[in-house]
Amino acid sequence: MIVRIKLGRGHAFRRTHGKNRHLALAGGALLIPASLMAYVLGFWRLTSDIGVTREFAIGGLFSHWQVWICLAATLHIAATVLNRYGRGGEFHLPRVLMIHFGAAADPPEDPATPVANRPAANRKDGSRAKSSKTF
Repeated sequence: MIVRIKLGRGHAFRRTHGKNRHLALAGGALLIPASLMAYVLGFWRLTSDIGVTREFAIGGLFSHWQVWICLAATLHIAATVLNRYGRGGEFHLPRVLMIHFGAAADPPEDPATPVANRPAANRKDGSRAKSSKTF
């Protein structure tokens, strides 16, 4: 016996950018309270070290206030990026968080730029530009 199950057609597959913006908004909304909780635990540990509050309840790696504050800042940045992406913006990390390895390459030399305006490192004759400032 052969049993055939007929299913209706589902939604068409979308090949557009930003099709998961609703998931980004949901993730960003969930990360905001987690970030707030990590800030509270970090400041509780900090005030415990100073002696303003009672002893901190968590031991081990998470007994340091620096860990909690770094975790909170990371969650806060992730929530901000996801919320910005979910509301129609582009998915960009702040420039401060971009990791660059090695030295940046010099920009290509523009032949239309006069020799006097080029930095000394880019000049072919090695001379320096004359300064118009007088002291």
